[in-house]
Amino acid sequence: MLRSRRVPGATRNQSKRAALGSLVGTTIEWYDFFIYGQAAALVFDKLYFPGLDPSTATLVSLATLGIGFVARPVGGVLFGHFGDRVGRKSVLISTLLLMGVATMLVGALPTTATIGIWAPILLVLLRLVQGIAVGGEWGGAVLMAVEHAPSGRRGLYGSLPQMGIPLGLISSAGVFALLSGTMSDEAFLAWGWRIAFLASVVVVAIGLFIRLGIEESPSFARVKQRSEQARVPIFEVLKHAKRTTLLTIGSQALVNITFYVTTVYVLTYARDTAGISRTESLVALLIAATLDLIAIPLWAALSDRVGRRAVFLDGAICAAILAYPMFWLVDTGGFGEMTVAISLMLVCGQAPMYATLASFLSEQFDVRMRYSAISLSYQLAGALWAGPAPLVAAALVAATGSVGILVGIMFCALGLTAVCVRGLKETYRSRLDETQQPVADR
Repeated sequence: MLRSRRVPGATRNQSKRAALGSLVGTTIEWYDFFIYGQAAALVFDKLYFPGLDPSTATLVSLATLGIGFVARPVGGVLFGHFGDRVGRKSVLISTLLLMGVATMLVGALPTTATIGIWAPILLVLLRLVQGIAVGGEWGGAVLMAVEHAPSGRRGLYGSLPQMGIPLGLISSAGVFALLSGTMSDEAFLAWGWRIAFLASVVVVAIGLFIRLGIEESPSFARVKQRSEQARVPIFEVLKHAKRTTLLTIGSQALVNITFYVTTVYVLTYARDTAGISRTESLVALLIAATLDLIAIPLWAALSDRVGRRAVFLDGAICAAILAYPMFWLVDTGGFGEMTVAISLMLVCGQAPMYATLASFLSEQFDVRMRYSAISLSYQLAGALWAGPAPLVAAALVAATGSVGILVGIMFCALGLTAVCVRGLKETYRSRLDETQQPVADR
């Protein structure tokens, strides 16, 4: 499936190794990120905010999840600068180390019962560090895959680091399901959840070994050889690609809301509203993420044939249409219905959008500012749309007793997404030249 013509400067073996290396690295990064999200939904409210009533504790716990998204644009700008100035490879090694250390420290963090107010304060600080690391990770991983990709296969190759998200979700949900299913609730709350965080030391070591063996992106290597790097890449983005950046941020509204409502908030909704157990919710999420993993490269390969915009918009329409049926199925209180609900949303709604996102964004910007531009766009979109999504969803449902307003918001996000995607040029047939100008600002 990955056989095709190679771009100048990248052998077929280098292209595959870069894509697979990006996949492994992003899987590790997102495993670390998702175990925090699942712990925030399932245990942090009880351990770090015990003095609050259950509803408020859940809201505050989910708010700490959103704090990481606030830090992500900072990481995107910081690591994007060095990625455009020094290189993609060295930045990706740094982000992996930073995420790994922060995650292990969360696993060792005492609870409020032990150190008082310092426990939630340190939890928030470590979440900020995680957010900064993820902010720099995504852009570099995507560019290593896309800039090494053979001609006519950028969508497919760019989807491999995107597959790191469902793989990370599968790994984290699988670990949490195994732990919660093999020990009592008391043991899981006391120490069992920490195993998922502390185990990241092993996978971080594996990820470092793989990334150290990957060569620099040929597109950036040519720019660096000629000393043509932008002096301050983020200024180049703001000066030459403002319209493109704003459109790409708006285009990501629904894909972010869809994913984080489905994979984070629905866990809490299923527990509190439908009475579905923690283990059943995690297993349902595990099955849905596995199907999502299979769907992503298929949608991406289709985008190499019919275009990025068509596939992306099809997914957006499906996500909005499936919003109410998803909650209705979860409300039935059955494990099977919940599994079907979130599987349909991820495979038919989220996957087409997310599969094409990496190549679509990368193709919009010049190589000299590409790392900074796509990182800024992706991470600002995450801070605007993804971070608040579980918290806003929980607050709206708690205030109204219904998911109606939440479904309405998803349809509004569909409108914004459609307008912004239509405002961007179709790029699947264009060449990814190092001298390319910002598509939408020309």
